[in-house]
Amino acid sequence: MSDFNEPEAKLEALLDIINSSAHQAIAEYKKTGHGVPSADATTFHPLDLMTDTLALKRAIRVLEAQYWHPPQHTVMNFVFNYNWACAGVAFRARLADVLDQHPEGLSVDKLAEAVNLDKVKTARVLRALTLMGCFKEVERDIFANNRLSLILKSANNTGCYARLHSQDISKFAGVVYETMIDKEFSRSHEIDKAPRVFAFRKEGMKDHYYEAMEDDVSFHYPWNDISSVVDIGSGIGAFSTPLAKMFPHLRITNQDLPKVMVLAQNAWEKNAPETLLDGRVEFISINFLEDAPVNGKDVYYLRHIIHNWPDAEATTILRNIRKAMGPNSRVLIRECYLRFNVCKDLAPEPMLPNFGAGSHNTYQTDLTMWFAFNSKERTLEELEIIGAAAGLALTQVYDLVDTMLIELRIAQS
Repeated sequence: MSDFNEPEAKLEALLDIINSSAHQAIAEYKKTGHGVPSADATTFHPLDLMTDTLALKRAIRVLEAQYWHPPQHTVMNFVFNYNWACAGVAFRARLADVLDQHPEGLSVDKLAEAVNLDKVKTARVLRALTLMGCFKEVERDIFANNRLSLILKSANNTGCYARLHSQDISKFAGVVYETMIDKEFSRSHEIDKAPRVFAFRKEGMKDHYYEAMEDDVSFHYPWNDISSVVDIGSGIGAFSTPLAKMFPHLRITNQDLPKVMVLAQNAWEKNAPETLLDGRVEFISINFLEDAPVNGKDVYYLRHIIHNWPDAEATTILRNIRKAMGPNSRVLIRECYLRFNVCKDLAPEPMLPNFGAGSHNTYQTDLTMWFAFNSKERTLEELEIIGAAAGLALTQVYDLVDTMLIELRIAQS
């Protein structure tokens, strides 16, 4: 074993890990027959749109974890970052939509005029983003889209989700310290004492949003052995719509609040009308904090639902599902999950055991849950505990790199 107490040995080991992971990523890209994508590409690479990319995700997680800067530089990078604000301008002004009509590039004068913004300020926003590989300055003051900026188009689901963060979550984050010292908010873990509530006390609460990001259906779960699925808290069908298309034998029940079910039916009629013809998809209203879902189905699926709720409410949701389960039913929870740095044998030495910066999105999502709902991402052990409190036992875990899929069944007494 290398002596990782020596700084030089650590750097040499990290170089080996970087080299190995980079070659793994290259190999995954080459398998598609399209080679490695360029940062300046103006179209998506096939892997950008595919969902079953675990090997590539694993390689990228390792690469993202590698950084070595002087401490002053690193700390300033933590706070000296306005990419979210610049991205917010790009979203709201629809800069990528305009540039999509000009693949060869458009002058900043014409671009700013098209969106009714000041040209000097628009150029400053674009140049800050081009430093991060988002947009491309093809010539002086002429900008074009690339693979990253295409995500910022108004019709892109990921872009819509990012827009939520740049516009709203950033406001909640701005009052976090105030909530930590406020007498009413500081010690509370109730959902109505989240930083979101604190931030909106003066300007009023906003309407609920219904998550529209299409989910990647886990190919690693044996859906062919399943006949019925209940998507609890389904929204408009971000998970269940692609599931229905990929596995036409499944009978699917979407369950959410009544007004969401109206939106969901409209979305399915528009996006997946063929799945509605034979009656295998149904829409049934539910308040999952008060009601049990439909009885006796094979799978009860919770996609990014449990992390929205503090422990008491999360346990209530699972208890209500437990009431509806048959002897062979199972609950599937799709969430991010936290790995601590005291864990062992996850990442190769001398990396941080939980992949460090390679787990950036998971820990940022945890903070998002706090800021918005006073909730959290959980460790696997914490999910086991709330499952057990609802009469459920952990039976299987699927590590999907940025998230996990855990299976729970009725606990045997």
